[in-house]
Formats: sequence, structure tokens, C-alpha cells
Amino acid sequence: MYVNVAVLKETQPRERRVALTPSIVARLTKLGARLHMQAGAGEAVHLADTAYKDVVFTTDRLAMVADADVVLCVQPPASEVVRAMKPGAILMSFIYADKEPALVQALMDRQVTCFAMERVPRITRAQAMDALSSQSALAGYYAVQLGATHLARILPKITTAAGAIGPAKVLVMGLGVAGLEAIATAHRLGGVVEGYDVRPETEEQALSLGAKFVETGVDARGKGGYARELSPEEKAKVAAALTQHIQQADLIVTTAAIPGRPSPKLISKAQVAGMKAGAVIVDLSAEGGGNCEDTTPGETTRIGAVTIVAPLNVPSLLGEDASELYAKNQFNLLALMLKDNIITIDWDDEVLAKTALTHAGKLRNAEAGSAASAPQATTHTPIKLAAKAV
Repeated sequence: MYVNVAVLKETQPRERRVALTPSIVARLTKLGARLHMQAGAGEAVHLADTAYKDVVFTTDRLAMVADADVVLCVQPPASEVVRAMKPGAILMSFIYADKEPALVQALMDRQVTCFAMERVPRITRAQAMDALSSQSALAGYYAVQLGATHLARILPKITTAAGAIGPAKVLVMGLGVAGLEAIATAHRLGGVVEGYDVRPETEEQALSLGAKFVETGVDARGKGGYARELSPEEKAKVAAALTQHIQQADLIVTTAAIPGRPSPKLISKAQVAGMKAGAVIVDLSAEGGGNCEDTTPGETTRIGAVTIVAPLNVPSLLGEDASELYAKNQFNLLALMLKDNIITIDWDDEVLAKTALTHAGKLRNAEAGSAASAPQATTHTPIKLAAKAV
């Protein structure tokens, strides 16, 4: 008996990642998976087809998914891919349902059970499956490196025969996974680092990584580990407290995002206008419009003497490591269902229940972007098409 698992080649612009890396193949096979992969899926991260052992490659992705019990990918697949999947099959990828209503409808029409990787709950047990966190950590690291290449000065203090130079002042705004990794990276590189977040409980984390914490007197803790949106009065209070820190910084990294909503504006045009000549802002929230009012998503711009870098899909820029972490995230999630060569979904499992976006032609819950009723949970529901005789 085995379970057919198909891995797609990514087709969206700027996407270099792949959902399966060679190190995961043997582990999936041991669980009972028979692996099929679209030819050239790993080429963008220099993984030739020959690097994968015990994987069947094909150029016809629609035929591949038509016979698959599980389909793995990074970005939301094309609707034609979903329409080619058989009813009851499983899709695992990032989806972002609020941005993909037609795809979500296709998933329901085709009765595909979709586990959206951005919905993995942020609980201790699910950390090994949390793709948002694994990819954000890489983005935080890369943001500091990217900012350093645009600075006309160095981050650490260096003493030379001609005298001492540095260190640079770094401000990280938004202390989620990406922000904390940015603090750690900037500190390792010798910058003098400050961290800011509207959630006061992040202060201890910032201090532990070698940064000073910027106090504003506003507590905006929200649900699920995210910050809630600030009121106009709170925004004004925060801006007043932050202006001095913003305008003293040589490098600013912003990471604040609210799922399903535009990125909150943390830096105003007036604050940018008062920044140091040569200062750099790296806006990691460009996908949602950016944290700076002067940000142009996907571009590097000059506003006066300030450079604003707003890259898109930052984890993909580190595609090799990003793919490795993402493949492990998906493996750990799939391992909750795939045992003894059969897929069984336990809807009493909090991780599976909260990560599922669609099942049996319906949205799993209203938070998926619709008021549609969630289906009644059935404990240990087997996917009937999953098991096949060799």
C-alpha cells in the first residue's frame, strides 16, 4: 500500500522555492508515500532532478495531480491544477484565502481538503510545522544583510590606524519572528540595536538578544500572537515616542503585518523627511503595502537622502535554505496524517483542525474568509482514495 504524493514546480513570479528537498524524500517514503515530482521543480535552487532518489519525474503536471492523493507546493496553485485533482485529495501550500477567492471556490467545488500553511496555529506543539515562522526567520536575517549593502557605512565599530569608525544604529520595528531574527543578526554584526513592538511582552525577548526596547506606553496585544490594529489616538502616541528613535537610526527594519489586512503604517512621510542623510529603511511588509508611507512595494527608492528597500517574497531570495525549512514544515504536518501507508485525518487534532481551510466542499470555519458554516468534525476520517495497492 502507498499514498501518491505529487510535488509541483512553482510558476509564480519571483518564486524560487520548492516544496520537497532531497533530505525529506526518504522520510516521506518511510511513512508510505510514493513520490512524483514535476520535472525541473528544484532548478531555481540548483537542485537537479538527479539529486532526488526514488522520485518519479514527469512533465505533465495535470496528469500527475490527477492521480495524486496529496499535492505539495509553496504558492497557491493555478485553478486548473485544482480542477485536475480528484475529489477527496489533499492540497498543502500557502493559500491566503482572502486574496484567492476563486481558488478557494475551486477547492470547495472539487471537494479538495486543503491545509493552508499560513493557518498553522502558533502553539508550542505546532512549531515544527509553522512555515510562516520558518520563512520569517530567514527574511529577518536577510533584511539586515540587504540593508547593510545599501548603507554607505559599516555596522560594527572598527578601529584602524587612522582612527575608529562605527558602530551604526539599527532600529527594528515589529518583534515577531522576523524582527527578532533581524535584531539577532544586527547585533552579531556589531550594530547598536533598538527594538520596538506594540506588544510589551516582546521587551524581554529584545533584551535577551542584545537590543534596547523602545517604550511607547501603548499595549496592542491581539489574538494568535499578532498585534491588533491601533486606534488613531494610539497611533499618534506611538508616533510621538518613536520619532526621535527613527530619526537617529542609520538602518531601520520594519516587519509589522496583520494577516488579511494592509500592513500598518509605522513610519510617516514626515518622519522619513527628518531622517539622517544616507539612512536606509528595509520594509519587510511590502507584500501588504509596506510599513512606511513612502514605500513602493517591490522597488528600491530614494526619498530625499533616505533609501527605502521594499523587496517582495524575501524568503525566496534565500531559496535553498527556505525550501529546506519549508519541506520540513510540510513533512511534519503530513506526518500527523500519514501513517502505515494510509492517510487519516483526526479532526480532534487542534493543529489539523485549525490549519484546514476546506474539506468536503465547505470552508472549515468563518475565519477562512466566509460566513459559510463549518462541517461537523468527524474524528479519524480516512481519505478513501489515499491507499493503493502496489
